[in-house]
Amino acid sequence: MLLRFVGGKRLYSDMGLDLMTSSFLGLRDKLYHIAMRYLQNDEDVQDALQDTWLKLSDKGDVESSQEARNKLVTVLRNNCIDQLRKKRTVPIDSITSNDAPQCSIETEDIERLEHLLQQQLTPLQRQIFNLVTHEGCDYEQIAKRLSISVEAVRMNMSRLRKKIRETLKKLDQ
Repeated sequence: MLLRFVGGKRLYSDMGLDLMTSSFLGLRDKLYHIAMRYLQNDEDVQDALQDTWLKLSDKGDVESSQEARNKLVTVLRNNCIDQLRKKRTVPIDSITSNDAPQCSIETEDIERLEHLLQQQLTPLQRQIFNLVTHEGCDYEQIAKRLSISVEAVRMNMSRLRKKIRETLKKLDQ
């Protein structure tokens, strides 16, 4: 088989096709079966094959048919995985309020919880609690504001969460 170069692309003289094209055509059935194992839907498989071809047709600079085969299989596999990931994602607009988990704590329970916590917390813990819950500050901001270390903020938040859990258990009883 004689090779010739036209416009920087390697062409087979007897087929008139470059190496990537001839590899794709020769492996099309095998690529179809590989994609079918992932996607299990003929239409999706055809899309994956087309995407694979489009991605590699412009970058057809390969040295051997083995290299072309490896690129085709790898790009096809990645296309299939991308399609599967797209199917799993759900736009937030499509979630209805019935799908969202319902919180069992009512507004009055939250107010009671805050009141109980305010009685049980130290003044520093109260400040940290208010900065986190009501002002949305992060640990570094709180540490600067209160002139304490970030580690002290973390430790107080840990103790705070423990008190919240204990208080919630008391409310449930």
